[in-house]
Amino acid sequence: MSIDVFEADLDGEGLRIGVVQARFNAPVCEALRDACVGQLLELGVEEEDIFVCTVPGALEIPFALDKLAQTDEFDALIALGAVIRGETYHFEVVSNESASGIGRVSLDFAIPIANAVLTTNTDEQAMERAAEKGAEAARVAIEMANLADSIESLSAVPDADDLDD
Repeated sequence: MSIDVFEADLDGEGLRIGVVQARFNAPVCEALRDACVGQLLELGVEEEDIFVCTVPGALEIPFALDKLAQTDEFDALIALGAVIRGETYHFEVVSNESASGIGRVSLDFAIPIANAVLTTNTDEQAMERAAEKGAEAARVAIEMANLADSIESLSAVPDADDLDD
């Protein structure tokens, strides 16, 4: 018995990636962006194939992702932001609603979106995680773009019955 298994494909060559970065908690978000873009380049995505835009905060990320997805110009998108717990319920609202919106855009447009919106208790936790999470988002975006391409190519292969005609 032979079962096809898709293995992680981290070759970014030929992929176009859109990145939406929140500006709120700027030092963390800039560290996320720097690590993300660095990893994209390292994995073969060309500089001219990386588009980065910024938005005020995490709640605005889904809107920008939606607009980018509408262009049909990207193989994957990346969301970068940091929501750091404060003393009010606002942390839960922003965390939950931004995550929900990001997931909705991904499913509505059938486009992979790597969610690297950190949700932490402190600024220190966010800074400690920023570089790895930014790089991880780049790897996830590339892997999922390649997986989506592989799955789409399955429907392009004619059945043996179709070849007899």
